[in-house]
Amino acid sequence: MSDELKAIEDALEVFGSAPTLADMPRRSLSDKGIHGPTAAHVIEEVHTPFNLAYLTFTTGSSAFQTIVGVTYAELPDRSAVARELFERLNLEGGARMLVTYPPLVNVFSKQALDDCGVEWSHLLRSSRDALIVAACRQAPQVILGESSFLRASLEQVLALGLKDEMPKGCVLLCAGTPLDQELIPVAAQFGYSVHDLYGCQEFGWLVLDGVPLRPDVSLVPSPRGEGWRELVVGGLPMGDSFLVSSAGHVCNRAGQIITYRRERTYPEYEVVVTHTTASAADTIDKAARTILRIKSRVVKVAPDLVTGAEATRLELVPGAVGAADDTAEKIVIEGPQATTLFDAMVTAQREMSRTAKTDPAWVKRR
Repeated sequence: MSDELKAIEDALEVFGSAPTLADMPRRSLSDKGIHGPTAAHVIEEVHTPFNLAYLTFTTGSSAFQTIVGVTYAELPDRSAVARELFERLNLEGGARMLVTYPPLVNVFSKQALDDCGVEWSHLLRSSRDALIVAACRQAPQVILGESSFLRASLEQVLALGLKDEMPKGCVLLCAGTPLDQELIPVAAQFGYSVHDLYGCQEFGWLVLDGVPLRPDVSLVPSPRGEGWRELVVGGLPMGDSFLVSSAGHVCNRAGQIITYRRERTYPEYEVVVTHTTASAADTIDKAARTILRIKSRVVKVAPDLVTGAEATRLELVPGAVGAADDTAEKIVIEGPQATTLFDAMVTAQREMSRTAKTDPAWVKRR
């Protein structure tokens, strides 16, 4: 080895600033709070960009499970939603929660649960037997899971004569799939209350028992027909339509969004940004593409975008089969409150541009 090469090698060892694999920061399942077993996943290490708080996946209820990126700018709103949720459950002082499906923690975010003083645990195995043992041993105040799984587990408890071993006054927080209403009478035999929680990995929890959890949740006409409304959060349509009824939700008659009566919206609305508080159109263009990539929502930017506006303005354009319908009536969503979520994505894009992490081994030239 030449002296010159040996000098470079020695300097790299002593003064090298780029990390080795051992030096790289790691974000484990435990760091994300989802360190529990599931029968639907494998554990795979990935390189995650610094500008994302964490990665998660959609549930795959209507298509392949796809990657979801959650930005740091979204975390404060997820914490606010968690506080609102536990206040409505009269558990604002903290609670012990048993989570039957670990990825549901990602819909909250670990930070949100920490901020609420919630302690949570997972099953030893992904099974009804494991739920029964955990519930009896840990005595949680809240059990979070899919409603049909909870119903089948409680029915098994009754069949085994273990009702007296179960915790008292438990809250069953049902999420992930439309509410199995047959759970309600079964839960009543235990003195348990049942709550229906709707949301998504992309944007967090949105509705509890038919009542919105965020101030930027709104309802717009749905092509599903009369009585149906599509849910929009922060100016972004969810692609889900619900019956809206004054008769109320089965878990809360004051809630009018019947989240267990859900249909996919077709055709979907197109989202067009017409006004932004940002000073540069390039920021909005990049944010729109970011939302497409990490949130699976298509956002377009108007050719005559107004920058430096007092508030964000989005137009929801009814989708048309084939060509766009210029005569279709547009729905206007105007901020600041109604576009909170969209504006958080713009903030994330702006912060990423200011503090981008670069790798000397991968340099993109213009």
